[in-house]
This record gives sequence, structure tokens and C-alpha cells, in this order.
Amino acid sequence: MTAQGFRISRGLLAGSVLKCADNTGARRLRLIQVIGYKGRLRRYPSGSVGDRITLSVRQGTPDMRKKIFQGVIVRQRRPYRRIDGVWIQFEDNAAVIITPEGEMKGSEIRGPVAKEAAERWPRIASASSIIV
Repeated sequence: MTAQGFRISRGLLAGSVLKCADNTGARRLRLIQVIGYKGRLRRYPSGSVGDRITLSVRQGTPDMRKKIFQGVIVRQRRPYRRIDGVWIQFEDNAAVIITPEGEMKGSEIRGPVAKEAAERWPRIASASSIIV
């Protein structure tokens, strides 16, 4: 994982429901917390593209449901601005499930992946088919 040199608009709060973009068997995920988030008193923890999160599986195969995993946000609906001035917005909020060591749990990623997430997580970049 590498650090980002800029700030992305945080579009996903704790409790947000995301789509699972990999082939692990999970379909819907709920964001529990953003790992490494240091906020202000009584402010809701929020995350953006490329952030490592803790999530629970809400819908999916029976062996995946009701379990807590770590993941990385790969798409968000809230628009954010890149350094070159382009505004990016995706159709949905999506994440992929990873192991605590940073390896992907699935073997492929469905749909596009944000460039910011791909630069920060090389394993996700190699498994994705489209990087936007």
C-alpha cells in the first residue's frame, strides 16, 4: 500500500451499504469503520476511494454472511476532484474484500476500479480489468 499525496471527498459513512465487486460470494457489504481514520469528537467516520475499511457481509452465500472482513473501497458515488481538474463519479459504491495482510480474497474484480485505489493497492490493480 502506498500513500496518497492529495485528499479525496469522503463519500461513505459508517453504516453505508456497498456492492461487493469481487467473486468471493458476498453481494452486499456494510461499512463498519474506516481503518486509520482520525476524526473529530462526535463526527461520523467516513471513507473514500482507496481506504481500508472493516465491513460485514449483509447478503451473499451462507458461508460469507454475518462475518466481518477487511476491504478496500474501489468506487464511490460522491464526486471527487483529481489533481488534473477532472471530476470523477461512479454509478455505485463498491468495495473488494481483502485479508488482514492485504491480499485479495477473490481472484477477479467486476466493473471499473478507480485509479486512486489501483495506485495505492497494486494487488487490486493487477486483478482489475478496467481502471478509470
